[in-house]
Amino acid sequence: MPVDPLRDLRLWQERLEHLAAQHGTAWAPPIDVYETEDRYVVTAEVPGLSREQIELAVHDNRLTIRGTRSAAAPENAAHYHQVERGHGTFERAFRFADPVDHEHISADLRDGVLTVTMPKTASPPRRIHVS
Repeated sequence: MPVDPLRDLRLWQERLEHLAAQHGTAWAPPIDVYETEDRYVVTAEVPGLSREQIELAVHDNRLTIRGTRSAAAPENAAHYHQVERGHGTFERAFRFADPVDHEHISADLRDGVLTVTMPKTASPPRRIHVS
């Protein structure tokens, strides 16, 4: 696999975007992103969210994950002593270096974990004729 000198810079950019996205919001799901030879895989912890509360979009090589988790409705006359589970809207976006096959992206939500698998496309080098 070729060395990408800008990879660390992109990682820092994504971390800064993550911090900026959290500012002013109640929560953002923890997300892992890893790469194999033929695909990217993104996993997000989204307990309590249904499929209908998650929106995925891919444009070029950028995956955007959006969702909303509602606040738990208090029981009659409930008085909370502590609230740690965040709620509200979140948005996370990730750009990938290699082109992805938009037609074969899959997403699975199981046991509160969203897994998005994005196969890479093999784009052969293009020879350009100089006239």
